[in-house]
Amino acid sequence: MRIITIRIVVATGIEIGQIVQDFAVIMIVSAVMALLSYKFKQPIVIGYILAGMIIGPYTPPFSLIRNIDILNLFAEIGIILLLFVVGMEFPIEKLRKIGRTAIVIAMSEALGTFVVGLVVGVQVLHYSFSDSLFLALAVSVTSTVIVMRILEELDMVKDQASTLILGVAVIEDIVIISMLAILQSTTSTGGGQLSIGDLAISILSVLAFIGGVLFIGSKVIPKFVNYIGSTNQPDLLIVAILGVAFGLSFVAYEIGISVATGAFFAGVLIAESKVHSVTKVLATPIRDMFAALFFVSVGALMDIRLLPVFIVPVIILAGTSIMAKFLTVFVSARAQGFNNLTALKTSIGLSSSGGELALVVAKGGTDIGVTSSFLLPMVGTMTIITTFITPYMIKFGWKYSKSTVNKTETVLSHYSDIQKRLSRFKSFKTSRK
Repeated sequence: MRIITIRIVVATGIEIGQIVQDFAVIMIVSAVMALLSYKFKQPIVIGYILAGMIIGPYTPPFSLIRNIDILNLFAEIGIILLLFVVGMEFPIEKLRKIGRTAIVIAMSEALGTFVVGLVVGVQVLHYSFSDSLFLALAVSVTSTVIVMRILEELDMVKDQASTLILGVAVIEDIVIISMLAILQSTTSTGGGQLSIGDLAISILSVLAFIGGVLFIGSKVIPKFVNYIGSTNQPDLLIVAILGVAFGLSFVAYEIGISVATGAFFAGVLIAESKVHSVTKVLATPIRDMFAALFFVSVGALMDIRLLPVFIVPVIILAGTSIMAKFLTVFVSARAQGFNNLTALKTSIGLSSSGGELALVVAKGGTDIGVTSSFLLPMVGTMTIITTFITPYMIKFGWKYSKSTVNKTETVLSHYSDIQKRLSRFKSFKTSRK
């Protein structure tokens, strides 16, 4: 009996066997590294990034995958699904309830950290303007998923500061995604140089897209999803919501803004439907698989040979980001009327930079070819470092924040008493004269 081997070649000229082989290697190595991350009680995203570094083309002695373009294709799908499910956490009604307080703090933090990061990138590290723009935006990101997971593990979710952190993080995600859309649109059309006209067009395009999606889409998409949900057919429902996600991502791409923006606001619209909890359950497993591929692709694109070159800038940027976030959040929270303890806890919780969205930002600059090759591995390294230290920052920061505030208030109280006694003594001497 003869065994006949059929060699199937896809349209790109790549054999299907190569794709299956690469996919098998990616999944097996990712599973092993994710398990190790779990065993060592570290975020699984770190395992995926390390898996990408192991199988990638920059890790000696050779690359374990034969065609990285396939991985990048899956990664793009991962970005869309990742932001789509994140958007499903933020229905419009929830955004309304967050209120002006969280908006002021989030805008202060995101824009303040962005400006500081841009100045450090251009003036201190002497990077190009395009590199500094995307780097500044990446360090402005706070990982909502990581921070909230840590607060849940420490049983601190019901604290007033935790509620404020979640509200600020929600608004910050929207601000960062909108700024990414503007940066990608402007730098890709302007050859990396910003002009007032291009910037105005980009901002108007993003605002028009978001406004159109929220105003028109909120009247159509939720009703459509509710109708599909009434059929009680899970397979039909998942296909329909993925159609919405990829459809809005395509519209965003066609008008020159990030596909991540379209995916995120598609999730916001789905969250308005009555069956949003079911749609999230259906979409999450698909999201998890493709999101894993995205993080693996980030690791695969990280050239570890450049680590000695950018480790010092990474430390400088991480320290700058933490300080900028801490100060902007603390000052704006106090300005909004929160007490010292709540403001201190909130600023500690939002101080860590990096996370999934930071990697999306860094890869966004790489995808349109306006950033240098070192930017993505630099942000990836910073994400790994800050992800490691964030649990300890929150745990010990919150633990000692109460005693710090109490000691500070005690010192200020003693100082106030001394001032009052001196004032009385001066008044007494004046009256004796």
